[in-house]
Amino acid sequence: MISKDDIKKLATLSRLQISDSELESVSKEIGSILEYVGTINSAIAGEEENSPEIYNNLREDENPNDTGAQTETLLSSAPKREENFVKVKQVM
Repeated sequence: MISKDDIKKLATLSRLQISDSELESVSKEIGSILEYVGTINSAIAGEEENSPEIYNNLREDENPNDTGAQTETLLSSAPKREENFVKVKQVM
């Protein structure tokens, strides 16, 4: 189980306010979360032995499109365009 001092340090680092009355319940919750994460880590580590070999399965592009062949079709379906670009509202 994680100590109350460690919980206070974590709360300070994460800029959370935890009252003394909440410390006990938070301690139990964090303990169970860490226990669950440990269970997941051990399950993942056990799978490595039985996992299949993973590799990229890429193929050569046998019939590539000509560069720019579809550009005018795509731009003409856009609501607004500016030269060869689709014009959109500024997102901030």
